[in-house]
Amino acid sequence: MKRIKILDEKTIQKIAAGEIIERPSSVVKELVENSLDANATNITIEIRQGGKSYIRITDDGDGILEEDLSIAFKRHSTSKLTNANDLYRIMSFGFRGEALASISTVSKVEVLTKTNKDKFGVQAFVEEGKIIDKKPVGCPKGTTMIVRDLFYNVPVREKFLKSDISEANHINDIVYKLALGNPGVSFKYIKDNKIIFQTSNNNDILTNIYTLLGEDFSKNLLEINYEDVDFRIYGYISNNTFYRSNRKHQYIYVNNRYVDNNHISNLIECKYKSIIPINRFPVFVIFIDIDPSFIDVNIHPNKQQIKFINQNKLDSKLEYIINSQLNKNLSIPKKEFHEKKQNDNTNEIPRLYREILLEEDKLEKDKEVINLDKKNKIAESEINYNNINKVYKENTITTKEKEEDLNDLKNVLNRLRPIGIIFSTYILAEDPLYDKLLIIDQHAAHERIIFEKYKNEYEKEMVAIQHLITPQILELTNTELEIVKKNIDLFNRLGFIVEEFGTNSVIIRGVPILFGKPQTKKLFLELVDTISNDIKSTYEVKLDKIIKIACTEAIKSGDRIENIEVDSLLQQLGNTSNPYTCPHGRPTIIQITKKDLEKEFKRIM
Repeated sequence: MKRIKILDEKTIQKIAAGEIIERPSSVVKELVENSLDANATNITIEIRQGGKSYIRITDDGDGILEEDLSIAFKRHSTSKLTNANDLYRIMSFGFRGEALASISTVSKVEVLTKTNKDKFGVQAFVEEGKIIDKKPVGCPKGTTMIVRDLFYNVPVREKFLKSDISEANHINDIVYKLALGNPGVSFKYIKDNKIIFQTSNNNDILTNIYTLLGEDFSKNLLEINYEDVDFRIYGYISNNTFYRSNRKHQYIYVNNRYVDNNHISNLIECKYKSIIPINRFPVFVIFIDIDPSFIDVNIHPNKQQIKFINQNKLDSKLEYIINSQLNKNLSIPKKEFHEKKQNDNTNEIPRLYREILLEEDKLEKDKEVINLDKKNKIAESEINYNNINKVYKENTITTKEKEEDLNDLKNVLNRLRPIGIIFSTYILAEDPLYDKLLIIDQHAAHERIIFEKYKNEYEKEMVAIQHLITPQILELTNTELEIVKKNIDLFNRLGFIVEEFGTNSVIIRGVPILFGKPQTKKLFLELVDTISNDIKSTYEVKLDKIIKIACTEAIKSGDRIENIEVDSLLQQLGNTSNPYTCPHGRPTIIQITKKDLEKEFKRIM
C-alpha cells in the first residue's frame, strides 16, 4: 500500500506553475498585463519560434524597485493587494502574485528594470524561481522581461506544445485582444524579427479597430454609448450588412479586461435575429466600465470569467442600447460589381487577427494557416490615422443629404416603379429619384410581412382563432405530449385551443387563422418539434423559431403574382418595422446603382 507523503517544494512549484502557465501565450498574457498594471503607455511584444524559445516584453511603466526584486519572483508576492477585502475592488489585471513565480519556475528569465527613483537600472537572471545573478545596468525607465526556453525543465509539458505556427497563433489571439482593449497604450508586436503591427496610444477605440481589424470592419460599425450611476457601456457593433460565420470577432471588455462571457454574447446575438442571415454572427467591440465591487473576477486563474452582481439591470440596458442603434441604422445591401480600388494612403490595411485559433488539427496543417507575416505586416508609418474617422463617417453615417430619404424605405417603396418579375422570384423596380435598381425577393418580402403580422397578434394576445366544427384528435409520443402539457399556455397564445385527450392524444378545438386560412395538424406538429422541454416561461427565446415555421405559407420562389399583388406587397413591406431582411436574416432587397451598371458596361471608368 502506498503511503501519503508531502511533496517536495520543487515539485509543488512545478505543479502550481502548470496551472498558471499552460503554453507560451500564457506567459505573454501575464507579462503584458503586468506592464499594463505598471501604467505603461508603450509595450513591445517580441516572440520567436512561437514563443517557445524566446519571449520579450518591454514597457515604459513604473519599473520594479531593486529591493523588491528579491521577492518579486516568490509565490503570492504582489503590489496589487494588501488584504482579502481588496479582492472586492480589483481594478488591476493581476492580483494573485503567482505569474512571475510560475514563469521563472519553468523557464530562464532575464529582467531589466528601472524606476524614476533609481539612478541606474538592475539586470537580474532568474531560474527555478531564484535570482542567480544581479547587477546594475544602464536602461530606460520601465521593465523588460525576457523568457527563454519555456518548459526546458518540464519535458512532459514541452512535449505537448504544438507547432511554432500553432503556438504563435495562440499568442496572436492574446496580443490582439490586449491591444484592442487598451487604446490608450501603444502596442508593437514583433514575430520572428518581423513587425506584425503597431498601434497608436491616442486612446481612440475606432483607430485601434481600424489598425487591427481593417477598414472593411471599421466602416460597418455603429457606435454605442450609455452611462448611468452604475456603469458605462460603449464601443461599436456591426450593422445589419456585416457579419461573420463564427464568433471570433466578438470582444467584450469589463474595466478594460477581456472577458469570455457567453451570456452577454448570446444576449447581443438575439438582437440580431431576423436581421442577419441564420448561422451568421454579429461582430462587436464593447466596453463596460463598472465599480469593481459589483463584479467578481476571482473565478478562474485566467481571469476571463466574470460575474456581475446586478446582471439583470446590465442586460436590460444592453438590450435597449443595441435595439435602438440597430433599428435606427438598418440599410439595404448594395451590390458592387466592380473591384474596389486600393487606397493609396494605406497600402494594404491588414486583417490582423484573422481566423486564428482554429481547431488544433487545422492549425497543425501549415497549408491551411494564414501567413500572418506576409499578409498582416504593417508599420505605424503606413497608416494615415487622420483618415480613419473620415472613413468611418463616410461609410456609417452615409451622407444624410443624399441618403436620408433612401433609408426611409417606406418612402422608397412607395415611389418605386415596378418593371417586372424575373425567374418568377425577383421583383425588379426602379427608384427614379436616385437612379437605382432595386431587386426584391418576393418570398423573403412576404415572409417579413406575415412574420410581423403574426408576431404583433401574438404579443397583443389577439391571434385570430377559428373554432373547429369537428375537433381534431392527434396521437403523440410520450415526449411530445409532455411538451404540449408543459407549454399549454404558449399554444393558447399562438391560437391553438388544445386539451389533453386520453393516454397519448390531444384534441384541438380551435386553430389560428394565418394568411387567410386556418392552420391545423401540420403547423401544430411542427411547433411541438420546435419547442424544447426547457423553454423559458416568457416564451421570447423560442418565439422567433415558432413564427418562422408559420412563415412557410409565404409566397414561394416560382409562384407567379400579378402586378396588383406586387404593388400591395411593396406597400405592406414598407409598413413593417424591418423591411430589409426576412425573419431568417436574409436580405429582402438589394440595390444596384446606375453608376455600377455604367461601370460594368465601360461607359465610365
